[in-house]
Amino acid sequence: MELTGRRPHRFRTAMAACLSVLCCAGLAATAAPASAGPAGGDDARRAARAVDRAEAILEHATVTARNAARRLEAATAALPAAQKKVATARGVVAAASVQAATARRKADTARELYGTTAAAFDAAQVRVEKAYDRVDEIAAASYMGGNFATINVLIGARGPQDAMDRLGLVDQVMRGQQEDVDELTRARRLARVEQDRAGLAKRAAEEAEREAAGKLRAARNAQVAAQRARAAVIRLAESRKSALHLARSQRAAVLAKYEQAKAEEARIQNALRGWDDKNGGGSPYVGGKLLMPVHGWKTSDYGSRYDPYYHVWQLHAGTDIAAGGGTPIHAAASGQVIRAGWNGGYGKYTCIAHGKKAGRSFSTCYGHQSRINVRPGEYVRRGEVIGRVGTTGASTGYHLHFETRFDGVPKNPLNYLPSCLC
Repeated sequence: MELTGRRPHRFRTAMAACLSVLCCAGLAATAAPASAGPAGGDDARRAARAVDRAEAILEHATVTARNAARRLEAATAALPAAQKKVATARGVVAAASVQAATARRKADTARELYGTTAAAFDAAQVRVEKAYDRVDEIAAASYMGGNFATINVLIGARGPQDAMDRLGLVDQVMRGQQEDVDELTRARRLARVEQDRAGLAKRAAEEAEREAAGKLRAARNAQVAAQRARAAVIRLAESRKSALHLARSQRAAVLAKYEQAKAEEARIQNALRGWDDKNGGGSPYVGGKLLMPVHGWKTSDYGSRYDPYYHVWQLHAGTDIAAGGGTPIHAAASGQVIRAGWNGGYGKYTCIAHGKKAGRSFSTCYGHQSRINVRPGEYVRRGEVIGRVGTTGASTGYHLHFETRFDGVPKNPLNYLPSCLC
């Protein structure tokens, strides 16, 4: 447990840090640019750490206040990444739109080029067909005896000059026929060239069309992503606003719990102050460094913290050591059990007197146990199992709240535990 302060501190710190932001939280949704950026794992881990932090600082706040703090911490941790996603998504939309427009222009140009090339090919085909027709006529004439007709023309000449004239006419006819054949050859060659060009132009146009369609889809997908990112920012902003509103509504209840914790701390100090003197004096403590009471890991330090939201100082009177439920708790030193039972926000709570250290009664206390294995008045040895780790009282998870007290006044346990916490 944390006496007057334990977990509430970060909760209130987080809320105070967000006050100025949340008063205009509605603007965050519209002003925050977006992102489809690389949020993924880092964002999730950041949010998870924020939730853990909120749960670790609110052990004796109300359940409603704890829930509000978790929502506030999680939304606050996630909001920067969400805003970055909005900004990134907007940039992606702009870039994709430009690319789509460029690809569309490229496709239009390719389609026009294909149209021109296809028209040239059609014209070349017409020339080939005409040339074929002319050559067919020549071939038909030859088949029908065109050569005999030419000989007959020459035989019918009325003299040498007439024969020469008639031979010139025959030569002109022959040249014309050869030109028709040559024209067919040229027309076919040109048609093949235009056909190749048309094929290339068609493939280029089809590829450009596909590229344009892909770019358009990318632009539309980017727009959808941007809208989703913006919606996420709006939800986070609303979550932060509602969490802050809920936290404000819990002000009186949380402060009442703080007062209970302060009164509880005062009762503990009064009960432990001068216990050795009241009970026949105590021998000096000679145990050296304390034994680590539980095998686990430190999750919260000893210390006073100022709550800028509720404007109170809170003391976390010990060190929290997380461990699985039911993990054995060992006496940090030999001594006599002076408290063992339920104690408010500490849940199941045990205190052991170890004698005098620097002239003051020295004791260790163990909170939030699931089970207590000792009774008041019982003597225990260093390392003896005195209980089990739990989450009783004002606790949000399995851990041992461990305290070192002098005449009932808590001091930092890390000064008396092994530096390795092992």
